[in-house]
Amino acid sequence: VASRDSAGPVRAPAFARATGCASRRLLSAMSHQTGIQASEDVKETFAKARNGQYRLLKIVIENEQLIVGAAKQPGKSWEKDYDSFVLPLLEDKQPCYILYRLDSQNAQGYEWIFIAWSPDHSPVRQKMLYAATRATLKKEFGGGHIKDEMFGTNKDDVSLNGYQKYLITQSSPAPLTAAEEELRQIKINEVQTEVSVDTKHQTLQGVAFPISKEALQALEELKNKQLDYVQLQIDMKNEMIVLASTVSTELKDLPKRIPKDSARYHFFLYKHSHEGDYLESIVFIYSMPGYMCSIRERMLYSSCKSPLLDIAERQLWMQIIRKIEIDDGDQLTADFLYEEVHPKQHVHKQSFAKPKGPAGKRGIRRLIRGPAESETPTD
Repeated sequence: VASRDSAGPVRAPAFARATGCASRRLLSAMSHQTGIQASEDVKETFAKARNGQYRLLKIVIENEQLIVGAAKQPGKSWEKDYDSFVLPLLEDKQPCYILYRLDSQNAQGYEWIFIAWSPDHSPVRQKMLYAATRATLKKEFGGGHIKDEMFGTNKDDVSLNGYQKYLITQSSPAPLTAAEEELRQIKINEVQTEVSVDTKHQTLQGVAFPISKEALQALEELKNKQLDYVQLQIDMKNEMIVLASTVSTELKDLPKRIPKDSARYHFFLYKHSHEGDYLESIVFIYSMPGYMCSIRERMLYSSCKSPLLDIAERQLWMQIIRKIEIDDGDQLTADFLYEEVHPKQHVHKQSFAKPKGPAGKRGIRRLIRGPAESETPTD
């Protein structure tokens, strides 16, 4: 219980002040690098994990050293493995690190989620120790492989649902000011249109047709590089995006896949070399052959494009390197596609230009000559 002197403010008991000082000293010491390192066995495990051998690694600190507390190999897709792999390994009173592998890859290899688990009821010293060692672990594993990093104190924070909420939060735009919100509403009202006689007013950004299971499956296979081409179309009657074609397509065949009289969405696995590296990049192509299509078809394809890409990128985790709009398949030459994916960087060096003098007359002549000037007039 706090005590009050006859004259003076309320003071905490001596033991509380001593505990507070000790905690501050401990926190100050741990705020620097702890010196805890990964053993050679752990480093070998990290190398195998980066190559895709493991789906999950649980890392704990024991005897002032990072060790592998648990390791799991992939079972199904990363979404299906997630909750059954991650949540049982989280203890109520013990912090740990979780490295969880996604199925997507970047230039360095597989991408990973890094989870720092620090439950509320764990000892304060353990919390501070794990917080101070987090940077060391990321460095040992390789920060370039870590796509997302989460911190959790309860299991809901780091469940699959929690991770999806985290992604939505990260990708959501900053709040608009009152003026920006008013301008946004004006723009929305300007693009309102009727799709058909029976439909209500609807903004173009708001039209999103469902995607058939076959189309979603084909996009998933393209993402996993089991297919190299997927073509989708809108079923006008049923108002649904359906699969049109998955025929194997090379770059030279791509112009033939573009219809001359109807719009389509195309997802193409672009295989090419760039600066000595072999790359396989997914390119999205929206083909609209101008006025060969009806007004309704043009509006529907235009308005469904953004929701389709949103599903492909956020739900299917497809990495689309470039989005292209064309009106004729003959545009899709090898040079055109390469320059779209790898645009040239033009560096302009601004040369110094001598400033021009005033236009017209240069003013009156001097009436007084300096002492070094000759007496002979020059004009």
